[in-house]
Amino acid sequence: MFKEHRAPGRQRCDRRLAVACIAASTGAAVTGPIGPGGPDASGRRHHGLPRAGCSVLTATSAALADIRGKATADGMVVVDMPRSAQTSRIYDVYLAELAETKPADLAVSAVSIIGPRDELSRLVRNLSVLR
Repeated sequence: MFKEHRAPGRQRCDRRLAVACIAASTGAAVTGPIGPGGPDASGRRHHGLPRAGCSVLTATSAALADIRGKATADGMVVVDMPRSAQTSRIYDVYLAELAETKPADLAVSAVSIIGPRDELSRLVRNLSVLR
C-alpha cells in the first residue's frame, strides 16, 4: 500500500523504489510465501512467485498509518518504508534518524503486510487498487 503523494512527477519513482525495498525486506522477513518455480513451454525455468498473490493498494497517509498500527497490533508481519529511508543516502544515517523518530512521525510511504487473509481483507477493504 502506498500513501498518496503530492508531487505527481515523482509518484512513480517513489512508488517503484518503495515497492522494491519493502518487497526485498518482506522476502527476508518471512519464509514460505513464495511458490516453486516452473518451466514454460520451451523448458525455460521461471522463479516462483508469491502463492497468495499481491495487491498493490493506495491510501492516504492517515489511512496507511492506521492500517499499519492495526496490523502490527494484530501480530501481522509489517514491513514499512519510512520517509527517512527514502531521503537518507547512507543507511546508518537512516537508522540514526529512525531511532529518534516517534512512530506517529514516521511518515510511512509504503507498507507490506502479511497475515491471515480474512483479517488483512478487513483492514484494507476500503482501499483502491493502485493504477
